[in-house]
Amino acid sequence: MAFNDDEKPPASNVGSTKGLVTISTPTYSKDAAALTADAVTAVVELNATSSTAVREGLDLVAVLDVSGSMQGDKLQSMKRAMQFVIMKLTPVDRLSVISFASSANRHCPLRSVTQQAQTDLKSIVDGLVANGGTNIKAGLDTALAVIAGRATTKARTPNIFLMSDGQQSDGDARQVDPGNVAVYTFGFGKDADHALLSDVAKKSPGGTFNSVPDGGNVSAPFSQLLGGLLTIVAQDVQLTLTPKAEDPSAPDLDTMTVAPGTDYTQTTDGDTGVITIKFGTLFSGETRKVAINLKLLESTLTTAYDGLVAEAQHSYTVQGSPQGQTPQDIVIPRSPDAPADPPTSGKAQAVLAEMARRQHAGAIGEARQMADGKNLEEARYKLADAQNALEDIVLNDGEKLVGMLRAELQQLLDLMETQELYEAEGRPYALASETSHGRQRYAARGGDMDAVRLFATPRMDTYLEQAKKFEEDPTAPLPSADDDAKEEMAANPLAAISAPIAFYIKVAIQALQEIEKLVAPPTK
Repeated sequence: MAFNDDEKPPASNVGSTKGLVTISTPTYSKDAAALTADAVTAVVELNATSSTAVREGLDLVAVLDVSGSMQGDKLQSMKRAMQFVIMKLTPVDRLSVISFASSANRHCPLRSVTQQAQTDLKSIVDGLVANGGTNIKAGLDTALAVIAGRATTKARTPNIFLMSDGQQSDGDARQVDPGNVAVYTFGFGKDADHALLSDVAKKSPGGTFNSVPDGGNVSAPFSQLLGGLLTIVAQDVQLTLTPKAEDPSAPDLDTMTVAPGTDYTQTTDGDTGVITIKFGTLFSGETRKVAINLKLLESTLTTAYDGLVAEAQHSYTVQGSPQGQTPQDIVIPRSPDAPADPPTSGKAQAVLAEMARRQHAGAIGEARQMADGKNLEEARYKLADAQNALEDIVLNDGEKLVGMLRAELQQLLDLMETQELYEAEGRPYALASETSHGRQRYAARGGDMDAVRLFATPRMDTYLEQAKKFEEDPTAPLPSADDDAKEEMAANPLAAISAPIAFYIKVAIQALQEIEKLVAPPTK
Protein backbone atom coordinates (compact mmCIF):
# COMPACT_ATOMS: atom_id res chain seq x y z
CA MET A 1 0.00 0.00 0.00
CA ALA A 2 1.56 3.28 -1.14
CA PHE A 3 0.19 6.78 -1.64
CA ASN A 4 1.97 9.81 -3.03
CA ASP A 5 -0.98 11.98 -4.02
CA ASP A 6 -0.96 14.56 -1.20
CA GLU A 7 -1.94 18.06 -2.28
CA LYS A 8 0.79 20.70 -2.17
CA PRO A 9 -0.14 23.29 0.49
CA PRO A 10 0.96 26.93 0.65
CA ALA A 11 4.01 27.67 2.78
CA SER A 12 3.34 27.84 6.52
CA ASN A 13 3.68 31.19 8.25
CA VAL A 14 7.33 32.19 8.64
CA GLY A 15 9.22 34.52 10.94
CA SER A 16 12.09 34.53 13.38
CA THR A 17 13.00 31.04 14.56
CA LYS A 18 15.15 32.27 17.45
CA GLY A 19 14.06 31.56 20.99
CA LEU A 20 10.98 29.52 20.11
CA VAL A 21 12.08 26.95 22.68
CA THR A 22 14.17 28.14 25.62
CA ILE A 23 15.84 26.46 28.56
CA SER A 24 15.45 27.83 32.08
CA THR A 25 18.19 28.07 34.68
CA PRO A 26 18.13 24.70 36.51
CA THR A 27 16.54 24.55 39.95
CA TYR A 28 17.51 22.22 42.78
CA SER A 29 15.86 20.25 45.57
CA LYS A 30 18.30 21.75 48.07
CA ASP A 31 19.38 25.33 48.58
CA ALA A 32 22.93 23.97 49.01
CA ALA A 33 24.56 20.54 48.96
CA ALA A 34 27.02 19.36 51.59
CA LEU A 35 30.75 19.04 50.99
CA THR A 36 30.45 15.40 52.02
CA ALA A 37 28.91 12.88 49.60
CA ASP A 38 25.38 14.07 48.91
CA ALA A 39 22.42 13.68 46.57
CA VAL A 40 20.45 16.43 44.84
CA THR A 41 17.64 16.48 42.31
CA ALA A 42 17.86 19.14 39.59
CA VAL A 43 15.02 20.14 37.27
CA VAL A 44 15.81 21.36 33.76
CA GLU A 45 12.85 23.03 32.08
CA LEU A 46 12.19 23.63 28.38
CA ASN A 47 9.60 26.27 27.51
CA ALA A 48 7.86 26.82 24.18
CA THR A 49 7.03 30.38 23.20
CA SER A 50 3.50 31.61 23.86
CA SER A 51 3.35 33.14 20.38
CA THR A 52 1.81 31.29 17.43
CA ALA A 53 3.16 33.75 14.86
CA VAL A 54 5.41 30.95 13.58
CA ARG A 55 4.02 27.43 13.49
CA GLU A 56 4.51 24.23 11.53
CA GLY A 57 1.94 23.09 8.98
CA LEU A 58 -0.33 20.29 10.21
CA ASP A 59 -0.78 17.01 8.33
CA LEU A 60 -3.63 15.25 10.14
CA VAL A 61 -5.03 11.83 9.31
CA ALA A 62 -8.36 11.12 11.03
CA VAL A 63 -8.93 7.38 11.52
CA LEU A 64 -12.59 6.87 12.39
CA ASP A 65 -14.39 3.75 13.64
CA VAL A 66 -17.53 3.04 11.59
CA SER A 67 -18.17 -0.47 12.89
CA GLY A 68 -21.72 -1.60 13.61
CA SER A 69 -21.55 -0.54 17.26
CA MET A 70 -21.09 3.10 16.18
CA GLN A 71 -24.62 3.29 14.77
CA GLY A 72 -26.92 5.98 16.11
CA ASP A 73 -25.88 8.75 18.49
CA LYS A 74 -22.20 7.76 18.58
CA LEU A 75 -21.78 8.15 14.83
CA GLN A 76 -23.60 11.47 14.81
CA SER A 77 -21.51 12.76 17.70
CA MET A 78 -18.31 11.76 15.91
CA LYS A 79 -19.46 13.42 12.69
CA ARG A 80 -20.23 16.63 14.57
CA ALA A 81 -16.77 16.61 16.16
CA MET A 82 -15.14 16.12 12.77
CA GLN A 83 -17.10 19.09 11.41
CA PHE A 84 -15.53 21.17 14.20
CA VAL A 85 -12.05 19.94 13.19
CA ILE A 86 -12.62 20.70 9.50
CA MET A 87 -13.89 24.20 10.22
CA LYS A 88 -10.82 25.05 12.33
CA LEU A 89 -8.22 23.99 9.74
CA THR A 90 -6.70 26.42 7.24
CA PRO A 91 -5.15 26.03 3.74
CA VAL A 92 -1.73 25.58 5.41
CA ASP A 93 -3.11 22.42 7.06
CA ARG A 94 -3.96 19.13 5.35
CA LEU A 95 -6.48 16.46 6.28
CA SER A 96 -7.09 12.90 5.13
CA VAL A 97 -10.10 10.90 6.30
CA ILE A 98 -9.92 7.14 6.81
CA SER A 99 -12.72 4.98 8.13
CA PHE A 100 -12.47 1.41 9.31
CA ALA A 101 -14.85 -1.41 10.10
CA SER A 102 -13.95 -4.93 8.98
CA SER A 103 -11.45 -3.25 6.64
CA ALA A 104 -10.13 0.28 6.11
CA ASN A 105 -11.15 2.84 3.49
CA ARG A 106 -9.19 5.95 2.57
CA HIS A 107 -11.80 8.51 1.50
CA CYS A 108 -9.38 11.18 0.30
CA PRO A 109 -5.68 12.01 0.13
CA LEU A 110 -4.17 14.71 2.31
CA ARG A 111 -6.19 17.75 1.21
CA SER A 112 -5.07 21.32 1.73
CA VAL A 113 -8.06 22.65 3.67
CA THR A 114 -9.23 25.42 1.38
CA GLN A 115 -12.84 26.56 1.38
CA GLN A 116 -13.67 24.07 -1.39
CA ALA A 117 -11.86 21.29 0.43
CA GLN A 118 -13.83 22.05 3.59
CA THR A 119 -17.06 21.49 1.64
CA ASP A 120 -15.73 18.22 0.20
CA LEU A 121 -14.43 16.95 3.54
CA LYS A 122 -17.69 17.75 5.32
CA SER A 123 -19.54 15.79 2.66
CA ILE A 124 -17.23 12.80 3.14
CA VAL A 125 -17.81 12.80 6.90
CA ASP A 126 -21.57 13.26 6.52
CA GLY A 127 -21.67 10.21 4.24
CA LEU A 128 -20.04 7.79 6.68
CA VAL A 129 -22.19 4.73 7.51
CA ALA A 130 -21.63 2.33 10.43
CA ASN A 131 -21.53 -1.40 9.67
CA GLY A 132 -19.17 -4.34 10.22
CA GLY A 133 -16.33 -5.32 12.56
CA THR A 134 -13.54 -3.32 14.24
CA ASN A 135 -10.21 -3.67 12.41
CA ILE A 136 -8.23 -0.95 14.19
CA LYS A 137 -4.94 -2.23 12.76
CA ALA A 138 -6.14 -1.79 9.18
CA GLY A 139 -7.14 1.81 9.87
CA LEU A 140 -3.82 2.60 11.53
CA ASP A 141 -1.78 0.88 8.79
CA THR A 142 -3.60 2.89 6.13
CA ALA A 143 -3.05 6.17 7.98
CA LEU A 144 0.68 5.51 8.31
CA ALA A 145 0.85 4.67 4.58
CA VAL A 146 -0.75 8.04 3.78
CA ILE A 147 1.88 9.81 5.88
CA ALA A 148 4.79 7.73 4.56
CA GLY A 149 3.81 8.56 0.97
CA ARG A 150 3.79 12.35 1.41
CA ALA A 151 5.62 14.30 -1.29
CA THR A 152 5.66 17.51 0.78
CA THR A 153 7.15 17.14 4.25
CA LYS A 154 9.26 20.25 4.97
CA ALA A 155 8.03 22.26 7.98
CA ARG A 156 5.09 19.88 8.38
CA THR A 157 4.13 17.66 11.32
CA PRO A 158 2.42 14.29 10.74
CA ASN A 159 -0.22 13.31 13.29
CA ILE A 160 -3.01 10.76 13.59
CA PHE A 161 -6.37 10.97 15.38
CA LEU A 162 -7.60 7.42 16.04
CA MET A 163 -11.07 6.94 17.48
CA SER A 164 -12.78 3.65 18.35
CA ASP A 165 -15.64 2.44 20.52
CA GLY A 166 -15.05 -1.32 20.52
CA GLN A 167 -12.72 -4.31 20.79
CA GLN A 168 -10.54 -5.05 17.77
CA SER A 169 -11.87 -7.95 15.74
CA ASP A 170 -8.96 -8.52 13.35
CA GLY A 171 -5.20 -8.19 13.72
CA ASP A 172 -3.42 -6.49 16.61
CA ALA A 173 -2.94 -2.73 16.49
CA ARG A 174 -0.26 -3.04 19.19
CA GLN A 175 2.03 -4.59 16.58
CA VAL A 176 1.95 -1.50 14.37
CA ASP A 177 5.12 0.62 14.49
CA PRO A 178 4.16 4.33 14.26
CA GLY A 179 7.78 5.41 13.77
CA ASN A 180 8.06 9.17 14.31
CA VAL A 181 4.32 9.81 13.89
CA ALA A 182 2.35 10.96 16.94
CA VAL A 183 -0.87 8.97 17.41
CA TYR A 184 -3.61 10.47 19.59
CA THR A 185 -6.24 7.91 20.49
CA PHE A 186 -9.82 8.39 21.70
CA GLY A 187 -11.73 5.62 23.46
CA PHE A 188 -15.44 6.23 22.98
CA GLY A 189 -17.67 4.67 25.62
CA LYS A 190 -17.41 1.82 28.10
CA ASP A 191 -17.02 -0.92 25.46
CA ALA A 192 -13.88 0.51 23.87
CA ASP A 193 -10.58 -1.32 24.36
CA HIS A 194 -9.08 1.51 26.41
CA ALA A 195 -5.93 -0.41 27.33
CA LEU A 196 -5.22 -1.14 23.65
CA LEU A 197 -5.77 2.48 22.62
CA SER A 198 -3.53 3.66 25.46
CA ASP A 199 -0.77 1.27 24.37
CA VAL A 200 -1.02 2.49 20.76
CA ALA A 201 -0.71 6.13 21.84
CA LYS A 202 2.22 5.46 24.18
CA LYS A 203 4.09 3.62 21.45
CA SER A 204 4.18 6.84 19.41
CA PRO A 205 6.27 9.94 20.20
CA GLY A 206 4.17 12.45 22.13
CA GLY A 207 0.82 10.74 21.60
CA THR A 208 -1.80 10.59 24.34
CA PHE A 209 -4.85 8.47 25.13
CA ASN A 210 -8.12 10.35 25.64
CA SER A 211 -11.33 9.06 27.21
CA VAL A 212 -14.76 9.99 25.87
CA PRO A 213 -17.62 8.65 28.03
CA ASP A 214 -20.85 7.33 26.54
CA GLY A 215 -23.05 10.26 25.60
CA GLY A 216 -20.07 12.60 25.94
CA ASN A 217 -19.25 15.66 23.88
CA VAL A 218 -16.73 14.38 21.32
CA SER A 219 -16.02 17.88 19.98
CA ALA A 220 -14.47 18.91 23.33
CA PRO A 221 -11.67 16.26 23.50
CA PHE A 222 -11.01 16.64 19.76
CA SER A 223 -10.75 20.41 20.25
CA GLN A 224 -8.09 20.06 22.93
CA LEU A 225 -5.62 18.13 20.82
CA LEU A 226 -6.44 20.28 17.82
CA GLY A 227 -5.64 23.36 19.90
CA GLY A 228 -2.18 21.90 20.37
CA LEU A 229 -1.57 20.59 16.86
CA LEU A 230 -2.48 23.96 15.31
CA THR A 231 0.17 25.65 17.48
CA ILE A 232 3.20 23.39 16.99
CA VAL A 233 6.19 25.74 17.19
CA ALA A 234 9.01 23.16 17.12
CA GLN A 235 9.73 19.59 16.04
CA ASP A 236 12.50 17.15 16.94
CA VAL A 237 12.89 18.78 20.36
CA GLN A 238 15.82 17.17 22.15
CA LEU A 239 17.74 17.66 25.39
CA THR A 240 21.31 16.46 25.91
CA LEU A 241 22.82 16.18 29.41
CA THR A 242 26.61 15.93 29.50
CA PRO A 243 28.66 15.34 32.70
CA LYS A 244 31.12 18.21 33.29
CA ALA A 245 33.70 19.29 35.86
CA GLU A 246 35.76 22.44 36.41
CA ASP A 247 38.67 20.17 37.37
CA PRO A 248 38.41 16.74 35.72
CA SER A 249 40.84 15.36 38.31
CA ALA A 250 38.47 16.33 41.15
CA PRO A 251 34.89 16.12 39.83
CA ASP A 252 31.84 16.82 41.95
CA LEU A 253 29.58 14.40 40.06
CA ASP A 254 29.50 10.70 40.81
CA THR A 255 26.44 9.59 38.80
CA MET A 256 23.62 11.28 36.88
CA THR A 257 20.29 9.62 36.03
CA VAL A 258 16.91 10.87 34.84
CA ALA A 259 14.26 10.49 37.53
CA PRO A 260 11.34 8.19 36.68
CA GLY A 261 7.94 9.61 35.84
CA THR A 262 8.21 10.66 32.20
CA ASP A 263 7.57 8.70 29.03
CA TYR A 264 10.01 9.85 26.33
CA THR A 265 12.68 8.20 24.20
CA GLN A 266 15.86 8.26 26.27
CA THR A 267 19.37 6.93 25.69
CA THR A 268 22.51 6.94 27.85
CA ASP A 269 26.01 6.54 26.44
CA GLY A 270 27.70 3.91 28.58
CA ASP A 271 31.17 5.34 27.97
CA THR A 272 30.59 9.10 28.39
CA GLY A 273 27.45 9.14 30.56
CA VAL A 274 25.79 11.54 28.10
CA ILE A 275 21.98 11.33 28.32
CA THR A 276 19.79 12.22 25.32
CA ILE A 277 16.04 12.74 25.66
CA LYS A 278 13.77 13.17 22.64
CA PHE A 279 10.44 14.94 23.16
CA GLY A 280 9.06 15.16 19.60
CA THR A 281 6.96 18.30 19.12
CA LEU A 282 6.13 21.19 21.42
CA PHE A 283 2.88 23.14 21.33
CA SER A 284 2.86 26.88 21.95
CA GLY A 285 2.89 27.47 25.72
CA GLU A 286 3.95 23.91 26.60
CA THR A 287 6.67 23.06 29.11
CA ARG A 288 8.81 19.96 29.55
CA LYS A 289 10.44 19.36 32.92
CA VAL A 290 13.27 16.86 33.24
CA ALA A 291 14.20 15.81 36.78
CA ILE A 292 17.79 14.65 37.17
CA ASN A 293 19.05 12.69 40.16
CA LEU A 294 22.63 13.70 40.91
CA LYS A 295 24.92 11.81 43.30
CA LEU A 296 27.80 14.01 44.43
CA LEU A 297 31.24 12.88 45.51
CA GLU A 298 32.87 14.12 48.68
CA SER A 299 34.52 17.44 47.87
CA THR A 300 38.26 18.02 48.13
CA LEU A 301 37.60 21.64 49.20
CA THR A 302 36.72 22.90 52.68
CA THR A 303 34.96 26.19 51.84
CA ALA A 304 31.72 26.99 50.06
CA TYR A 305 31.79 27.06 46.25
CA ASP A 306 29.61 26.46 43.16
CA GLY A 307 30.22 22.99 41.74
CA LEU A 308 29.83 22.40 38.00
CA VAL A 309 28.38 18.91 37.49
CA ALA A 310 26.85 18.87 34.01
CA GLU A 311 25.82 20.78 30.93
CA ALA A 312 22.30 20.85 29.46
CA GLN A 313 21.81 21.67 25.79
CA HIS A 314 18.61 21.58 23.78
CA SER A 315 17.95 21.63 20.06
CA TYR A 316 14.92 21.62 17.80
CA THR A 317 13.79 21.94 14.20
CA VAL A 318 11.52 24.69 12.91
CA GLN A 319 10.53 25.56 9.34
CA GLY A 320 12.76 22.69 8.23
CA SER A 321 15.92 24.13 9.80
CA PRO A 322 17.77 22.68 12.83
CA GLN A 323 18.24 25.16 15.68
CA GLY A 324 21.21 24.50 17.97
CA GLN A 325 21.13 26.37 21.27
CA THR A 326 23.73 27.63 23.76
CA PRO A 327 24.45 25.12 26.55
CA GLN A 328 23.25 25.76 30.09
CA ASP A 329 25.54 24.80 32.98
CA ILE A 330 24.16 22.76 35.87
CA VAL A 331 25.95 24.25 38.88
CA ILE A 332 25.17 23.21 42.46
CA PRO A 333 26.14 25.36 45.47
CA ARG A 334 28.14 23.31 47.97
CA SER A 335 28.76 24.40 51.53
CA PRO A 336 30.22 23.09 54.78
CA ASP A 337 27.11 24.54 56.43
CA ALA A 338 24.49 23.01 54.13
CA PRO A 339 21.15 23.06 56.01
CA ALA A 340 19.81 19.71 57.16
CA ASP A 341 16.24 21.05 57.36
CA PRO A 342 13.88 20.97 54.36
CA PRO A 343 14.61 23.77 51.86
CA THR A 344 12.73 27.03 52.21
CA SER A 345 13.37 28.76 48.89
CA GLY A 346 10.56 28.89 46.35
CA LYS A 347 12.74 27.27 43.67
CA ALA A 348 13.57 24.29 45.85
CA GLN A 349 9.91 23.90 46.82
CA ALA A 350 8.99 23.87 43.12
CA VAL A 351 11.41 21.00 42.51
CA LEU A 352 9.90 19.02 45.39
CA ALA A 353 6.43 19.72 43.98
CA GLU A 354 7.48 18.34 40.59
CA MET A 355 8.76 15.19 42.25
CA ALA A 356 5.49 14.92 44.20
CA ARG A 357 3.53 15.22 40.93
CA ARG A 358 5.48 12.29 39.51
CA GLN A 359 4.78 10.23 42.64
CA HIS A 360 1.12 11.22 42.32
CA ALA A 361 1.05 9.88 38.74
CA GLY A 362 2.77 6.70 39.88
CA ALA A 363 0.12 6.21 42.57
CA ILE A 364 -2.61 6.47 39.90
CA GLY A 365 -0.90 3.73 37.88
CA GLU A 366 -0.55 1.48 40.92
CA ALA A 367 -4.19 2.04 41.89
CA ARG A 368 -5.31 1.18 38.36
CA GLN A 369 -3.40 -2.10 38.45
CA MET A 370 -4.98 -2.95 41.82
CA ALA A 371 -8.45 -2.17 40.49
CA ASP A 372 -7.78 -4.24 37.36
CA GLY A 373 -7.01 -7.11 39.74
CA LYS A 374 -10.38 -6.58 41.48
CA ASN A 375 -8.67 -5.10 44.57
CA LEU A 376 -10.82 -1.99 44.57
CA GLU A 377 -10.49 -1.31 48.29
CA GLU A 378 -6.68 -1.35 48.12
CA ALA A 379 -6.82 0.90 45.07
CA ARG A 380 -8.90 3.46 46.93
CA TYR A 381 -6.49 3.37 49.88
CA LYS A 382 -3.64 4.06 47.48
CA LEU A 383 -5.42 7.12 46.10
CA ALA A 384 -6.31 8.33 49.60
CA ASP A 385 -2.63 8.11 50.57
CA ALA A 386 -1.77 10.15 47.47
CA GLN A 387 -4.31 12.78 48.56
CA ASN A 388 -2.69 13.01 52.00
CA ALA A 389 0.75 13.42 50.40
CA LEU A 390 -0.46 16.55 48.61
CA GLU A 391 -0.86 18.29 51.96
CA ASP A 392 2.93 18.62 52.21
CA ILE A 393 3.31 20.55 48.93
CA VAL A 394 3.88 24.29 49.39
CA LEU A 395 3.87 26.42 46.22
CA ASN A 396 3.62 30.08 45.36
CA ASP A 397 1.08 29.50 42.58
CA GLY A 398 -2.08 30.00 44.60
CA GLU A 399 -2.34 26.21 45.04
CA LYS A 400 -3.32 25.86 41.36
CA LEU A 401 -1.26 22.70 40.73
CA VAL A 402 -2.24 21.11 44.04
CA GLY A 403 -5.89 21.91 43.43
CA MET A 404 -5.89 20.14 40.06
CA LEU A 405 -4.04 17.12 41.45
CA ARG A 406 -6.62 16.87 44.25
CA ALA A 407 -9.47 17.14 41.73
CA GLU A 408 -7.90 14.40 39.61
CA LEU A 409 -7.65 12.03 42.55
CA GLN A 410 -11.17 12.82 43.75
CA GLN A 411 -12.70 12.16 40.32
CA LEU A 412 -10.87 8.84 40.14
CA LEU A 413 -11.98 7.91 43.68
CA ASP A 414 -15.58 8.65 42.68
CA LEU A 415 -15.16 6.36 39.65
CA MET A 416 -13.97 3.52 41.90
CA GLU A 417 -17.14 3.28 43.96
CA THR A 418 -17.98 -0.03 42.31
CA GLN A 419 -16.09 -2.44 40.06
CA GLU A 420 -18.64 -1.93 37.30
CA LEU A 421 -18.25 1.86 37.39
CA TYR A 422 -14.47 1.52 37.47
CA GLU A 423 -14.37 -0.70 34.39
CA ALA A 424 -16.75 1.58 32.48
CA GLU A 425 -15.24 4.97 33.38
CA GLY A 426 -12.53 4.67 36.04
CA ARG A 427 -10.04 2.64 34.02
CA PRO A 428 -10.10 4.97 30.97
CA TYR A 429 -9.84 7.97 33.30
CA ALA A 430 -6.73 6.49 34.96
CA LEU A 431 -5.13 5.53 31.63
CA ALA A 432 -5.67 9.04 30.26
CA SER A 433 -4.17 10.54 33.42
CA GLU A 434 -1.12 8.31 33.15
CA THR A 435 -0.35 9.26 29.54
CA SER A 436 -0.97 12.93 30.31
CA HIS A 437 1.50 12.95 33.22
CA GLY A 438 4.03 10.80 31.38
CA ARG A 439 4.03 13.01 28.30
CA GLN A 440 3.43 16.30 30.19
CA ARG A 441 0.67 16.99 27.66
CA TYR A 442 -3.05 17.52 28.16
CA ALA A 443 -5.33 14.51 27.73
CA ALA A 444 -9.11 14.37 28.04
CA ARG A 445 -9.91 12.11 30.97
CA GLY A 446 -13.68 12.02 30.59
CA GLY A 447 -15.88 13.49 33.27
CA ASP A 448 -15.55 17.19 34.07
CA MET A 449 -13.04 18.66 31.60
CA ASP A 450 -13.01 22.00 33.43
CA ALA A 451 -11.82 20.52 36.74
CA VAL A 452 -8.48 19.05 35.65
CA ARG A 453 -6.60 21.25 33.16
CA LEU A 454 -3.12 19.85 33.79
CA PHE A 455 -0.77 20.76 30.91
CA ALA A 456 -3.52 22.58 28.99
CA THR A 457 -2.33 25.53 26.88
CA PRO A 458 -4.12 28.88 26.39
CA ARG A 459 -5.25 27.83 22.89
CA MET A 460 -6.73 24.63 24.31
CA ASP A 461 -8.69 26.68 26.86
CA THR A 462 -10.04 28.82 24.02
CA TYR A 463 -11.01 25.81 21.93
CA LEU A 464 -12.78 24.13 24.83
CA GLU A 465 -15.15 27.09 25.10
CA GLN A 466 -15.58 27.15 21.32
CA ALA A 467 -16.38 23.41 21.29
CA LYS A 468 -19.05 23.84 23.96
CA LYS A 469 -20.75 26.57 21.93
CA PHE A 470 -20.39 24.51 18.75
CA GLU A 471 -22.17 21.55 20.34
CA GLU A 472 -25.04 23.87 21.28
CA ASP A 473 -25.29 25.30 17.76
CA PRO A 474 -23.18 23.61 15.05
CA THR A 475 -24.53 26.06 12.45
CA ALA A 476 -23.05 29.14 14.16
CA PRO A 477 -19.90 30.68 12.60
CA LEU A 478 -16.65 29.26 13.96
CA PRO A 479 -13.34 31.17 13.77
CA SER A 480 -10.50 29.43 11.92
CA ALA A 481 -7.07 28.81 13.41
CA ASP A 482 -5.83 31.89 11.52
CA ASP A 483 -8.56 33.98 13.16
CA ASP A 484 -7.53 32.63 16.57
CA ALA A 485 -3.87 33.54 15.95
CA LYS A 486 -4.79 37.07 14.84
CA GLU A 487 -6.87 37.56 17.99
CA GLU A 488 -4.00 36.35 20.17
CA MET A 489 -1.54 38.70 18.48
CA ALA A 490 -3.93 41.62 18.84
CA ALA A 491 -4.27 40.89 22.55
CA ASN A 492 -0.49 40.56 23.00
CA PRO A 493 1.33 42.27 20.09
CA LEU A 494 4.75 41.86 21.75
CA ALA A 495 4.50 38.06 21.98
CA ALA A 496 5.79 37.52 18.44
CA ILE A 497 9.01 39.47 19.07
CA SER A 498 9.59 38.71 22.75
CA ALA A 499 11.09 35.26 22.06
CA PRO A 500 13.83 36.42 19.64
CA ILE A 501 14.59 39.49 21.80
CA ALA A 502 14.97 37.29 24.89
CA PHE A 503 17.19 34.93 22.89
CA TYR A 504 19.57 37.67 21.78
CA ILE A 505 19.71 39.18 25.28
CA LYS A 506 20.62 35.76 26.71
CA VAL A 507 23.34 35.29 24.08
CA ALA A 508 24.77 38.75 24.91
CA ILE A 509 24.80 37.99 28.65
CA GLN A 510 26.55 34.68 28.09
CA ALA A 511 29.15 36.38 25.87
CA LEU A 512 29.85 38.97 28.60
CA GLN A 513 30.21 36.19 31.16
CA GLU A 514 32.79 34.45 28.97
CA ILE A 515 34.70 37.73 28.54
CA GLU A 516 34.64 38.24 32.30
CA LYS A 517 36.22 34.81 32.79
CA LEU A 518 39.00 35.70 30.36
CA VAL A 519 39.90 39.04 31.98
CA ALA A 520 39.39 38.02 35.62
CA PRO A 521 42.59 37.59 37.64
CA PRO A 522 43.53 33.97 38.31
CA THR A 523 42.43 32.52 41.64
CA LYS A 524 45.01 31.19 44.03
